[in-house]
Amino acid sequence: MSDPSSIPESIGRYRIVRQIGRGGMGIVFEGIDDQLERQVAIKTILPASDPAMRERFLREARAAAAVNHPHICQLFEIGEHAGEPFLAMEFLEGRSLGDRLAEGPLPAPEAVSTTLGILSALEALHHRGIIHRDLKPSNVFMTPHGVKLLDFGLARPVSVSIDTTSLTMPGVLMGTPRYMAPEQASGGEVDSRSDLFAVGAVLFEMLSGRPAFTGDSVIDILHAVLHDHPPALVGSPAVAETDRVIQRALAKLPVDRYQSAETMAMDLRACLTRADLATSPVARAATRLIVLPFRVLRPDPAIDFLAYSLPDAITVSLSGIESLIVRSSLTASAFAQGTLDLRRLATDAGVDAVVTGTLLQAGDLVRVSVQLVDVPAGTVLWSHTAQVRLDDLFQVQDSVSSAVVEALALPLSSREQRMMRRDVPASAEAYGFYLRANRLSAYSAQWGQARDFYRRAVEADPSYAPAWARLGRCLRVMGKYGMGDAAHQFLSEADDAFSRAFRINPDLSLAHNLYTHVEVDSGRAEQAVVRLLGRIRDRTSDPELYAGLVHACRYCGLLEASIAAYNRASRLDPSIRTSVAHSFFMNGDCERAIETDREDPPYVTTMALLSLGRTDDVIKLCRTEASKAPGNQHLTAVLSACQAIVEGDYEGGQRAVTTLLEFSGFSDPEGWYYWALASVGLRDYDRALTLLRRAVDTGWHCGRALETAVILDPIRREPAFTAIVERARAAHAAAARAFAEADGHRILGLPTPS
Repeated sequence: MSDPSSIPESIGRYRIVRQIGRGGMGIVFEGIDDQLERQVAIKTILPASDPAMRERFLREARAAAAVNHPHICQLFEIGEHAGEPFLAMEFLEGRSLGDRLAEGPLPAPEAVSTTLGILSALEALHHRGIIHRDLKPSNVFMTPHGVKLLDFGLARPVSVSIDTTSLTMPGVLMGTPRYMAPEQASGGEVDSRSDLFAVGAVLFEMLSGRPAFTGDSVIDILHAVLHDHPPALVGSPAVAETDRVIQRALAKLPVDRYQSAETMAMDLRACLTRADLATSPVARAATRLIVLPFRVLRPDPAIDFLAYSLPDAITVSLSGIESLIVRSSLTASAFAQGTLDLRRLATDAGVDAVVTGTLLQAGDLVRVSVQLVDVPAGTVLWSHTAQVRLDDLFQVQDSVSSAVVEALALPLSSREQRMMRRDVPASAEAYGFYLRANRLSAYSAQWGQARDFYRRAVEADPSYAPAWARLGRCLRVMGKYGMGDAAHQFLSEADDAFSRAFRINPDLSLAHNLYTHVEVDSGRAEQAVVRLLGRIRDRTSDPELYAGLVHACRYCGLLEASIAAYNRASRLDPSIRTSVAHSFFMNGDCERAIETDREDPPYVTTMALLSLGRTDDVIKLCRTEASKAPGNQHLTAVLSACQAIVEGDYEGGQRAVTTLLEFSGFSDPEGWYYWALASVGLRDYDRALTLLRRAVDTGWHCGRALETAVILDPIRREPAFTAIVERARAAHAAAARAFAEADGHRILGLPTPS
């Protein structure tokens, strides 16, 4: 056996028939056991450079031989021939999963069934205390009678090769980087959950036909394992449910993954029983796209605004496609300046393709040049140049959107084909107003200006649904925060604006997300949850719908669901704005509340800092925010109350809360909860109880926030407080039932309560 190219006549007591496989570790032969008259596979192991490594191989092989399982290749004998080890194993007919994947992805039912076989084998190994460490497609063998797991528990060094499908780091890492768990890739301790990470990566590849983690080198692949997330899988609600199982298995921290093969298998079995899994014969990894602001080659006030508005129109048009996840214009604007770095764009924005373009005005015409580029490779997938009149410029949006769909070979349903042609502005003027309003509406000091531009947009184009929806949101926040006597009028106008948006386009996800806030403020959070869950059944990869669920679920006290919806929304679009900071705060996680608070002004951060006792930071933040918007009376009162708590100015703080309540001619259940917290901090306990009662009675039912908030301890023993908590619990229980009946646990990938 010293010459690996020769075929010996026998190895041990086995007669060798032929060579059937060869790899970096040795050669596999077909052999005959003449004593038992059966075929066997004989695997020879090349001499190990480290004696301790050889002994470890033999010790773990003996342990594996004790596992008798239908999905594990049976080990008959561990022997030596000419001083070198060999294994006599069950002879298998079929091919490896790696060979099968060379032909493309598996049908979804077959991929899930194959994974269940793998998990069954791992469960048996893990119960024996054996960790596979090198689970990958080439170690899964597909036979006519099901899968067989090979090479389990083999700690073996393999040289680095240019073949990145089987790379290992010699002497440091054991396994294959593409399928390594982060703790394994960083040289840390591995356990059964490391194997489950590999299962998630293998299942993703079976469904999508592409590895979960890619790169041009070992370092690139390891970086992806440690920091990146694969794109969402789409195809049907059942595929989306399977994708949630994969994402949990691929969590970076072991504690966030499935804790056993059995629990992961349980969730996959639920996916397999869904009828729509069979109607999605092949799943698809959603393509992640970003449309960057166009460059104006010669600055011109007449077309400068189009640098952002035309790309945003393309973004809106493409965002309704299930197999395409389009990053928001807010994310795109962060890459507007400087030289385009495709590798940085791919990593920082988490995208697979980018649309770029230039604009140049020449007389009455505008020259538009657009490219669709694969990233990070930089391959141009499609390019086009057109000269159009300014009034006809948004016709370019339709041609670009259609070309992107064709170049990326995206499958379109009839509904998606209709959606692509909806919500297109009728004129450059209307969209110019809309874009300017969007930029202004992010800052409270400019809400009034934003409202005026939105109104001009809908006057110029009354059929443009996104402008009506955004106008509704702007009027709602103006009515809710700091606009005094005009609050009722603004809120009434907001409802009218949303109604117009829905009449024009009942499927507009942006409107469904933003309208959620109107519903919950009017005590209809449970209805909002059910409505959004119903829409997600058909739009499983729409981040706007999940963002709405973040808000509505929290009002119902469904904090785990709220945070799960945030995780899904942010995975689909990392830049999407949600109210999850409130959910983390009410769940007792102040650090995460501060980390995720992207509101202006940062109300949640202020309350979280107070709860953490970081008084100096509270004072600093209050002064900074107050100086940014001196005319906002609501903000001034909130910050004054918080600052008074820190400084012990209880009378001054109580006056600030009184000022806040003077704004409350409208319903703000969650606001009343926060003002109740402030009142307790200001030792105004009667007012705190009144506000908590009002919050619960008008639709805020987050019992956990009442039960765990330390700041409420001074009133916790009051009978009135106990009664408030009981009412919140009862309403939460009703919402939890409605959530379950609407299939919320499955949709968000949450465990079903027993």
